[in-house]
Amino acid sequence: MALKPPPFGDMIQQVNQLVGGEGLRSEVDRNARLLVQSALQRLDVVARDEFDAQTELLARTQERVRTLESELAALTAAIDDLEAQQKR
Repeated sequence: MALKPPPFGDMIQQVNQLVGGEGLRSEVDRNARLLVQSALQRLDVVARDEFDAQTELLARTQERVRTLESELAALTAAIDDLEAQQKR
């Protein structure tokens, strides 16, 4: 099971508490943000809204596949019935 990292804002707040002066604090804040953004880009992370959109698309696609499988089974059964009637 993967560990869930702490929220980005919490990490920045903790760093700010460790660092004193305002000038140094803003510099550390900026560098920390750049570091985290760089790490996230390497991890190939997607935005939550994109993930949700893809999840919804997958659910619709799965439902459509189930519908088509049901229709195919009905058509196959109808063809089998016709073939059976022609053999009589």
